Amino acid sequence: MTAKEYLGQAYRLDQRINSKLEQVMSLRDLTTKATATMSDMPGGGSHNVFKMQDIIGKIVDLENEINADIDRLVDLKRDMVAVIKAVVDPECQTLLELRYLCFKTWEQIAVDMQYSTRNIYKLHDCALAKVKVPV
Repeated sequence: MTAKEYLGQAYRLDQRINSKLEQVMSLRDLTTKATATMSDMPGGGSHNVFKMQDIIGKIVDLENEINADIDRLVDLKRDMVAVIKAVVDPECQTLLELRYLCFKTWEQIAVDMQYSTRNIYKLHDCALAKVKVPV
């Protein structure tokens, strides 16, 4: 695994967590719709009750997955901090932290570090070369 692939894992995991959070919100919206539908029914709403249970079960499952993913993300970021701190150059450390721990764009990093975007790309290449990926 290259340094860039290793460091990019946190961003991808963060994106999956956000996707699952959106799915949970969507399922919660369905439960409110199902509740409204059930209350309008004159009496034979047992089919909707089972659908509601299925939706709630899916929400609980997704929330458990999200919690597990968050735990993995925290562990991964802790490991990444150690790898980044092993890079001796403080400018490289700062760039790696901003990009791979804070998920900032190249433009944001350039502004924060007061470099041109072109120089940020060069510094990034240099920083990646200094990263020792754990086996």
